[in-house]
Amino acid sequence: MHAELVIVGNGMAAARLVQELKQGGGFEGRILMIGREPRPAYNRVLLPPLLAGEIEDQALELHSPEWYAEQGIELLCDDPVMALEPERHRLYTGSGKCIYYDQLVLATGSNSSLPPLPGIDLNGVMGFRTWQDVEIMREAAAKGGNAVVIGGGLLGLEAAEGLRKLGMCTRVLQRSDYLLNRQLDRHAAGMLQQTLEGRGLEIITNAGVECLQGNEAGQVTQVILKDGTALPADLVVVAAGVTPETSLARAAELDCDRAIRVDAELRTSAVDIFAIGECCQFAGNTYGLVAPIWRQARVLAQVLSGESDLYAEQPVATQLKVSGISLFSCGEIDAEDTKVVEYHDPEVGDYRKLWLRDEKLVGAVLYGDTRQGNDYFEQLLAERAEV
Repeated sequence: MHAELVIVGNGMAAARLVQELKQGGGFEGRILMIGREPRPAYNRVLLPPLLAGEIEDQALELHSPEWYAEQGIELLCDDPVMALEPERHRLYTGSGKCIYYDQLVLATGSNSSLPPLPGIDLNGVMGFRTWQDVEIMREAAAKGGNAVVIGGGLLGLEAAEGLRKLGMCTRVLQRSDYLLNRQLDRHAAGMLQQTLEGRGLEIITNAGVECLQGNEAGQVTQVILKDGTALPADLVVVAAGVTPETSLARAAELDCDRAIRVDAELRTSAVDIFAIGECCQFAGNTYGLVAPIWRQARVLAQVLSGESDLYAEQPVATQLKVSGISLFSCGEIDAEDTKVVEYHDPEVGDYRKLWLRDEKLVGAVLYGDTRQGNDYFEQLLAERAEV
């Protein structure tokens, strides 16, 4: 089998890339997409509301199977690439297919990071990354009992809220002393915690996990904290970050650090092989937010079509929604050597904090009413451009 362009991975980055290729119209060759999961690309951002029962399955669909067929894109699902031979421009899939390519894009994404804790391999301990994870969590929640979510970031909080809504007694363990510590200041995080606890979540901050314990059948039964506290657990969800999926690239001896190294054209160290999304690393940076990956897709679509374009880093804003609670942050949070402007209306639950340096906006956090978020972000970008 041969294709002018093979894309290894069928996630959000890959789906965006083929969309950009087809919209641009500059790429004429055959495109083959190979995915590990059994279904076409879907919107992973919507997995938490799917878990909570707030949306239907079809809401996650990025492109229908018919769209791929209409665009002349061949999909190969549930057949992961097992070996890559860059010098021969070929690869092998799990089912034994040998595929030759002219150009190859690695869009292998990332995996949930599972810390090396005693008991991490027990049954009932899992990450939260795929549609299958949602199905497993729903099945566990149907039995009731206790859930422990390790990680007080956005994904951990959304997983916890979903499990709570499904009827489980749910606790969140946050290693730092407040929630979303990379996106919020302490006050906004305190407001968020108060709201979530009012709904029935139990949140434990400054929580270090010592180990996980299970029964004779190998099923997790409790989480032991470093202070000796034992928390009952029928299900443990680890939402403590992700690890770029680089195993295929490393086995093929591509240049990798934390992820697959690429240049400004998203080229790897191998001829005719590119990488995009969470599996790639550019100028020391790796990616987990949609905005920079969408920019990468635009650049790579141009490059693959024979045009000239270069990827460059830009500041990003974080628009968050934790189960109906709107949050926004951009720039430097809790920045030093700044003037602080703060507004709080406890009656309606609105909070706004701005950080200014030399009368220029350098950071912002909004809680509740986030309508001005994009205006602040545009102001921040404009003022950085002037520097």
